[in-house]
Amino acid sequence: MFKSNGYAPQLIAHKHPKSAAAEAYRVLRTNLGFAALDHPCRSILVTSAGPEDGKSTTAANLAVVLAQAGNKVILVDCDLRKPVLHKIFEVENHRGLTNCLLQNLDPAEVSKNGLVENLTLVTSGPIPPNPAELLGSGRVRALWPALLERFDYLIVDSPPVLAVTDASLLAAQVDGVILVVRAATTRVEIAREARDQLLKASARIIGVVLNQVKMPARDYHYYYYYHRREKEEEVRL
Repeated sequence: MFKSNGYAPQLIAHKHPKSAAAEAYRVLRTNLGFAALDHPCRSILVTSAGPEDGKSTTAANLAVVLAQAGNKVILVDCDLRKPVLHKIFEVENHRGLTNCLLQNLDPAEVSKNGLVENLTLVTSGPIPPNPAELLGSGRVRALWPALLERFDYLIVDSPPVLAVTDASLLAAQVDGVILVVRAATTRVEIAREARDQLLKASARIIGVVLNQVKMPARDYHYYYYYHRREKEEEVRL
């Protein structure tokens, strides 16, 4: 993923679908299809080596582009320490995953719908005192198969791998893991340590996203010109 010199909205695939960044997320969606040729990959965990690498932004925009392709997608915030998906989608977080697990509620009772067509969001809910124990419980493991009976894709946002054990616990529960690293910030040895920890947890790493890559101004202007001209031609037709 890349950014121009200006600020890019976090939900750019929805708010600016013609942008170069949105196209990068669609490329990620296409690559997921190739990664799943031999092994179906319907449940995907998105994590990072450290904080502020852009994992939640990646999870949100990946869920959006999958939904835009006509898939029924559910996005679940499993970062029960510093959740941000409710901020990205600009919704309240009074009830969510923790309510579903602790009160034995149906996910439909705490989910947010209508934000993006075909996309359902389950925010974290109130932060529990024991996130790792909760995420490693049998209730969580039983939740994923139940959700996949209703949805085509399950996207899970988790805490960074090296910060706490939560991501490692969740990694073994899904079909595949995407590791997000931040350009010019995440050190190579840190990224390798995160990879090794995921592999020790029996995770299937299906790809790495290099986030916040600075896009040369000339390339950004060319992309803008190309899509603006394409849009004008559609209008003339």
